[in-house]
Amino acid sequence: MKEKILSALKNENKALEAMDVYNLLNFHTIDELNEVRDVLEEMQNAGEIFKTNKGKYILFENCPGVFVGKLDLNKKGFGFVVIPQEDDLYIPAENLNGAVNDDLVICEITSRGIKPEGRIIRILKRDLRNLVGEMIVSSKGKLVFSPDEKNLGIKIRVSESTLSNCVEGSKVLVSLGKEIDKNTYVGSVIKVLGHKNDPGMDIKSIAYKYGIYDDFGPDVEKELDSIPTEVDKKDLTNRRDLTDKMIFTIDGADTKDIDDAISLDFDESGNYILGVHIADVSNYVKENTALGDAAYDRGTSSYLADTVIPMIPHKLSNGICSLNEGVIRLTISCTMVINHSGNVIKSEIYPSFIKSNKKMTYKDVNKILMENTVPEGYEEFSDTLIKMNELAHILQKKQKTRGYIDFQIDEPKIIQDENGVAIDVIKRDRGDGERLIESFMIAANEAVAEYISNMDLPFIYRVHDVPSEEKIEDFSNLLKQLGYKLSTRLTSVTPLKLQSVLDELQDKPEFKILSSLLLRSMKKAVYSKDNIGHFGLASDNYTHFTSPIRRFPDLTVHRLLRTYLFNNDLSMKTINYYNSTLVQIAEHSSEREQAAIKAERDVDDMKMAEYMESHIGDEYDGIIVTVTQFGFFVQLDNLVEGLVHVKTLKGDMYNYIPELLSLVGKNTKKTYKIGDKVHVVCTNASKENMMIDFELKEDKDGNIK
Repeated sequence: MKEKILSALKNENKALEAMDVYNLLNFHTIDELNEVRDVLEEMQNAGEIFKTNKGKYILFENCPGVFVGKLDLNKKGFGFVVIPQEDDLYIPAENLNGAVNDDLVICEITSRGIKPEGRIIRILKRDLRNLVGEMIVSSKGKLVFSPDEKNLGIKIRVSESTLSNCVEGSKVLVSLGKEIDKNTYVGSVIKVLGHKNDPGMDIKSIAYKYGIYDDFGPDVEKELDSIPTEVDKKDLTNRRDLTDKMIFTIDGADTKDIDDAISLDFDESGNYILGVHIADVSNYVKENTALGDAAYDRGTSSYLADTVIPMIPHKLSNGICSLNEGVIRLTISCTMVINHSGNVIKSEIYPSFIKSNKKMTYKDVNKILMENTVPEGYEEFSDTLIKMNELAHILQKKQKTRGYIDFQIDEPKIIQDENGVAIDVIKRDRGDGERLIESFMIAANEAVAEYISNMDLPFIYRVHDVPSEEKIEDFSNLLKQLGYKLSTRLTSVTPLKLQSVLDELQDKPEFKILSSLLLRSMKKAVYSKDNIGHFGLASDNYTHFTSPIRRFPDLTVHRLLRTYLFNNDLSMKTINYYNSTLVQIAEHSSEREQAAIKAERDVDDMKMAEYMESHIGDEYDGIIVTVTQFGFFVQLDNLVEGLVHVKTLKGDMYNYIPELLSLVGKNTKKTYKIGDKVHVVCTNASKENMMIDFELKEDKDGNIK
């Protein structure tokens, strides 16, 4: 019935009553009419069609400006509706219409521009499976549940029968049951996470909110007993022995889950032979096992400040799968012959085993590549590293020539003490060593994707769709409003043109902000069975092959390589199986990736606020990075952001001008816009609310410093 209704509505550009749909389908009985009404209601409840206020039905695709998606609510009060195959829609706080985080909603666009705005019309479904909060004692002396999210807009009564292991201060995970009154739900404690004062509980609470669990469960623990701590000799058969080659790893100093190792040789013509050797996790984490199911459910490892919640247990991620120094490990290798123009002449993918010669750190490698200093223990590797860097620069030049977009976005690093308290926030370093590994991994990912794409087999790709011309036009108009005249014409959208724009803006003091705004104009990179290319990398074929310890799509790619190339299984049964399963794997992996990203952002925001709690009253120079109706956000040199509320601006009333991303004084015409440098004082910080408040600092004459 649903398919018949969708077919009937497809060519209808006006909304129809249930009776109209019934007549279109040439039905004749009351039972058929009732079924049409029931199915229409089911479809509108599921967000598959739109029901107007007059009770009529229309497809969303025939209703311009109206969409269905999930609300991603920001702690600052506003939110974004995440719409499949569309750009996220900004929803101001006053247009939320009672919706809370993760609600499935219908929304409509109310204004366009660099940041199109919308409003929520209707809430379709409320999904609150992962509610984390604290047990507190009420005024009546009873334990009650206080959710960490204060803007839920609902009340929760936790069943007393589930409170046996709870005390005041317990952090708990609550599952919601039925609605017992308007906006009042019954809840059950399904897990006690610990006490609110336990070290690391702040990060653990955020992780659980996003369905990121540190407990693998008894089935996985039991299965771990069969996993060896050393490579079994029988697993070395039918693998290429690379233990006599100079192979090493380069990672952060604290990294324990090492996915990738590299090697470099030269052929008779002087071409580079780059080897990228990736941990063969697929040898240990099989399909249809507890370990395999757990890896799928998680989708990715989560890196939250200095806490790692792995996709696979530490026995594997830090042990048998990690390419640790001086021990034999199973790998899948991609060897590429690359000429001095950066072109991959040929590539080979094969099962192998290695023994890493050294666990190098970015810090030490950068001393060799950027300071011409050789740290102790690196003497025998320095020449190879220098040649590798030559190749990396060739690859980077090639990537940029074709249009690789380097947004140069800085990332914060939270420094914590032994008790897990944030004591500093710094920018992450990104030197030649980091860029070298990135270039080599991109080359390997492309080589693997191209290899399988040429075979026309079902595969999982990392794709990035072309941005909408409307979004880029809005960005171009913003640049004009800000007074920038560019020689690059954006009459058509290509990666090369967008990189040219960034090159032109490179020397502007607002470059980082403008780069960030351009990045927001892009669509999200996702996983997909359909290869549409990767716009940001200007790549026709791209996948994720290089991190199977940390990402399920990479593990899936390894399984596919084993099936197609090593086992030579190209049967229709196998092809049909992957045709039917890879779509779900890609969608689920994309969803789990976004959950991990949101958790990481929340942890960074919380830890930044925690750090600033001990710096109230301190003064800083900063730059305005976001302007809203209620004020503007100022970013400090260490990437900490705080809000200067419009109510704290003295001497005038200020109006928000969205097309200029500015606040303008009604009488004085004083303007605060993105890119303005300001001097602020920290007036408040709340770890609990993840918020930091700044005020502009005036001199003795009342002028802004």
